[in-house]
Amino acid sequence: MRFRLTDDQRALGQGVRDLLARRFDRDALRAAVERPALDRELWRELGAAGFFALRLPETEGGVGLGLPEAVLAFEEAGRALLPGPLVATHLAAGRVPGAAEGETVVTTADTGGLVEWLTEADVVDGVDGDVSGAVALRSVDPLTPLHRLPRRAGRTAAEPVAVLLTAAEQLGTATRACELAVQHARTREQFGQPIGAFQAVKHLCADLLVRVEVARAAVYAAAVTAGPADIAAARLLADEAAVRGARECLQVYGGMGFTWEADVHLLLKRAWVRTRRAGGGTESEELLAGELLAGAGR
Repeated sequence: MRFRLTDDQRALGQGVRDLLARRFDRDALRAAVERPALDRELWRELGAAGFFALRLPETEGGVGLGLPEAVLAFEEAGRALLPGPLVATHLAAGRVPGAAEGETVVTTADTGGLVEWLTEADVVDGVDGDVSGAVALRSVDPLTPLHRLPRRAGRTAAEPVAVLLTAAEQLGTATRACELAVQHARTREQFGQPIGAFQAVKHLCADLLVRVEVARAAVYAAAVTAGPADIAAARLLADEAAVRGARECLQVYGGMGFTWEADVHLLLKRAWVRTRRAGGGTESEELLAGELLAGAGR
């Protein structure tokens, strides 16, 4: 197996980063925080760029790429904190009319009935009947409105691709936390020198980088193997990298990191919300535990 990115894959990741830098920069992020709403024009632009149709065969109007390429695209979306039900719309491409083109916004209910962006979505995937009984929740993340549907009978495991793409978003957010921490450590001065010169801050930044790169290796490998256990492990590592990474970035920023004006708290809040999506960490832990017990019994 080859885990090294090809030139085309690097170009794809850079292309998505450039698109988001142009259409969803920091000013747009802060505007979205102040006035939460789904940007339909940006959604259609993502559709035109092939974001939602990346894995759809060319014969069906898609880009015809694979899971590794989708992971690279969603990593960049996570790095930019791009709001909206990206994973659900991507998974609906080719099945729900308009999803691939970004004309239809699709969301889905998780195994506990939690739904992101319910009021902005055109289709709630995997839900039979109306959603009039949905209850609005106070979301910790200002960029992810949440509702809960009445709990349905039974429990369906999350789709592995949804788990992996969520892990890819978490990886992107962890990467951004690491970048912000290092940038602040280089520019913020105390006692006449950058705070990055102090050993405690160096250790925080080093820990951030290690978690990001371990999670990256796991997520990229899972995108190649597509094995359920590999995906579960990648999800757990990416969740940890995003949540702990954002917390440690806050530590590097000090008291300023907790203010509304800084972006660091947005990374932590988005990471928290994603840990509940697609079965959450518990489902991945149970899958890995089952694999370990099965292996011990051989």
